[in-house]
Order: sequence, then C-alpha cells, then structure tokens
Amino acid sequence: MPGFYNKTACCALLAIMLLMACSSNHVSSSRVVVLIPLGNFPQKNANQLASELKKFHSKVILSKAQPFPKTAYNESRKRYRADKLIAYLKNFGNADTVILGLSTFDISTTKNQHADWGVMGLGYQPGAACVISTWRLNKTNLQNQLLKVAVHELGHTQGLPHCKVNSCYMRDAGGKNPLDEETGFCDKCKTYLNKQGWL
Repeated sequence: MPGFYNKTACCALLAIMLLMACSSNHVSSSRVVVLIPLGNFPQKNANQLASELKKFHSKVILSKAQPFPKTAYNESRKRYRADKLIAYLKNFGNADTVILGLSTFDISTTKNQHADWGVMGLGYQPGAACVISTWRLNKTNLQNQLLKVAVHELGHTQGLPHCKVNSCYMRDAGGKNPLDEETGFCDKCKTYLNKQGWL
C-alpha cells in the first residue's frame, strides 16, 4: 500500500505541474518571430526589417503578405483596429511563433477615455502577436523608427512593460513620436530580455 500511495502522490504532483505549465501566459524566447506584411506593405522595408531584427533575436523569418481583414476596418476613422489585427494575425501562428504584423495604414486601439486612439504599434504583455504601422513614423528616418517600434512591441510580447527611461526602446510614446530619442534597451530591460534568451 505505501508504494501505491507514493505513486499516486507523484502522479498528482506531475498533473499539477503540467496544468500550471499549460496555463502560463509566458511567451518562450525559443519562439520564432514571423513577420507578416499586411496589404501593400513594401517588400523592401519588410526584408530590411527582418534582417535588422536578427540583431535582437536570431530566429526571425519573413512570411508572405496577407490581406487586411475587413472586420478590423473602422470606416468612420479610416483606420484599422490594432486589437482586431492582432486577433487576426494570431491565426497564422502556433505555439512556436510570435507574429509581427506590418502595416502602412493607420492603426488604433482603445486607451483610457479614448475609444479610438491612434498608435504606432500594439502588443500585449505577454502575447503571441503584435502589429506595427509606418503611418505615424518620420518618413525621412522611417526604417530606423520602424525597427524601434518593432522591438518595442516584441518586448511587450515577452512580458516587458513600458519603461520610464526616456532613451529606452520600451518608453511609452504617450501619443507623440519620441523614437529619435531612443538609443537602446536600458540596463533593466536588457537584463530581462537576456534572461528570456534575447539579445
């Protein structure tokens, strides 16, 4: 009988551990970052972004372009809802991927009292997909700013919150475009990502 109880206890403990692991929202750093251009996003910009992102995470691939989902379009504001785009993009991923959608059209989300707040990007903390847009970026420095928005939103998918350090990539834009003031991840954010297997 003692052997039976020991086996039963071990099985119960194993079941609890598996349940906890399956219920975790943590996004593993072993996941591949998959870039998905939406609509007419320029192939040249997508190719360059994919190459630049490999400096932050080695597992990056560029997938084929996909159409915008009609259900995500806000006709009254002539922009796409970022939250709906993320829900759509998740359909192209799996447990081994983090999807990054690329848009040239304006995107928005609900923020505080604002029902439709325009954003450069949106990513959940943590999450399996995020989306960015070139609409609000400085066109004379577009590729550099695009990279900074990409790593910011990917940082959110890995669990990083906004950072109070003004030069950090995880800074909250606050409705403006402070990207040119950002020079890299601060020490705290960098340490976190290193522990996740990034950088």
